[in-house]
Amino acid sequence: MAASRRKVVIAALLGNLGVAVTKFIAAALTGSSAMLSEGVHSLVDTCNQLLMLYGMHRAARPPDVAHPFGHARELYFWAFIVALLVFAAGAGVSFYEGLVHLRDPHAMANPTVNYVVLAVSLLFEGSSSAVALRAFRSAKGKRGWIAAVRDSKDASTFTVLFEDVAAMLGLLIALAGVIAAQVLDDPRFDGYASLGIGLVLAVTALLLAIETKGLLLGEVAQREVNEDILRIAGDDPDVRCANGVLTRQLGPDSIVAALSADFHDRLTTPQIEECVLRIEHAVQRRHPAVMAVFIKPQTAETWARRRLRWEPEQDAAPPGPVF
Repeated sequence: MAASRRKVVIAALLGNLGVAVTKFIAAALTGSSAMLSEGVHSLVDTCNQLLMLYGMHRAARPPDVAHPFGHARELYFWAFIVALLVFAAGAGVSFYEGLVHLRDPHAMANPTVNYVVLAVSLLFEGSSSAVALRAFRSAKGKRGWIAAVRDSKDASTFTVLFEDVAAMLGLLIALAGVIAAQVLDDPRFDGYASLGIGLVLAVTALLLAIETKGLLLGEVAQREVNEDILRIAGDDPDVRCANGVLTRQLGPDSIVAALSADFHDRLTTPQIEECVLRIEHAVQRRHPAVMAVFIKPQTAETWARRRLRWEPEQDAAPPGPVF
């Protein structure tokens, strides 16, 4: 999985770097505000991919005394920085360029260059988007696209996907602005296109910030992970009842789980320890991302009472699994 994520980011990095250089050359030759905004957009995306690669490298470090569960969450931190960078650098520069061009509109020197560059950029961005789309589609399973983004714990993949979608929309807006400015002989449309690109980047940054903030603060693992942990524990012959489980997603491939289980009274301490190891190994075979399963012996009634600390609205609910 890590190699696949790295491939997606590297593909986006190479594509954006080539496109950024081409757009800046075109902007210098034509004086197009929209093309300059698109060049900044691609440059920001290139920097973002470098930050994501750095975050992936940092997150892959092994556990140590200060970080017994590893450094996987560092990837979420850098993904959040990427969201801020998209807003501050990408959207900010695009809005600025658009306003400057509207205050002092001037015709493009050679719009044909813009058409060639936009066509080549669409080809590069389309190739990068295809790689990110394939990776995300394989991870989303049968879920819808919106649900898959909300449930995704892989910040690198959905960040690249968001950026690629924003890049494609930005290119289409830039193309529309260049065409309108030439056909209508009104250079202000070039400035309008820059404002449109800035708006797309601002919305993209907001969506990325919302998703990565949740991961950075800590989210529950996907529902099927919780269900499998309860099922595996409940199927063990030494467990009377698997009361509930609490999980925390530390990174794309790092999960910690706390399980409440009611063991049979006849069991000795060594037998309970054997049961705990059995459950943990079975869970990790099913979900290798689960780093540890902490199992606390509890009756269903005790678990239900403690649930009320964070679920007071369910006072009348019977004891049962909580995800």
